[in-house]
Amino acid sequence: MEAERAHILVVDDDDRLRALLHKYLSENGYIVLTATDAQDARNTLASFAFDLIVLDLMMPGESGLEFAQTFRKSSNVPILMLTAMAESEDRISGLEHGADDYLTKPFEPRELLLRINAILKRVAQPTDKDSASKVVSLGRASFDVERGELMVDGLAQRLTTVEIQLLRTLATRPGEAYAREDLMSATDGGGRAVDVQVTRLRKKIEIDPKLPRYLQTVRGKGYVLVPD
Repeated sequence: MEAERAHILVVDDDDRLRALLHKYLSENGYIVLTATDAQDARNTLASFAFDLIVLDLMMPGESGLEFAQTFRKSSNVPILMLTAMAESEDRISGLEHGADDYLTKPFEPRELLLRINAILKRVAQPTDKDSASKVVSLGRASFDVERGELMVDGLAQRLTTVEIQLLRTLATRPGEAYAREDLMSATDGGGRAVDVQVTRLRKKIEIDPKLPRYLQTVRGKGYVLVPD
């Protein structure tokens, strides 16, 4: 996905930061609209399609976490969350609520741009060209590697870009264990972030997430996808 063709929605109650992000991202080729809070974002989303949302965590009224959790139930549009909270638990909470990545304030604009580019690249491209035609069977579920689509009992499941990238990586070499470090690199996330995504995927794939049949833990190493 080329930057000049990507549409971004910036949601932040800070007038100065919102204006700066609009200017900077626009100068770097993106088409940018802004919203001051969650409700303003919903109104904008009702009229325009976006490729990515830059979302502030702390907003008056409905927080960014609350908005992300609700929004993720009906959309796969990636969310990059901005947070002033540096604690790992706060960042993990953002991922658990549907964010695809997070950036701690204050941040360098260049880093924001790099993270946006990385997310859009993950959305646009499969992990491995040879895996493009694969559909992996996982019992009642199936995963289309090229489309990044998970079907369970015939119904499409909503996945974040990180969940898609994680499944794509594991599906590249099914039956082979991936080290957590390799999965961290593939998804641009920390070790705990990978664990969070695996837990979320198991809830969507497995009949009993506590006794996983398809997305298994390899003790001392990482995870393995074991299709039918």
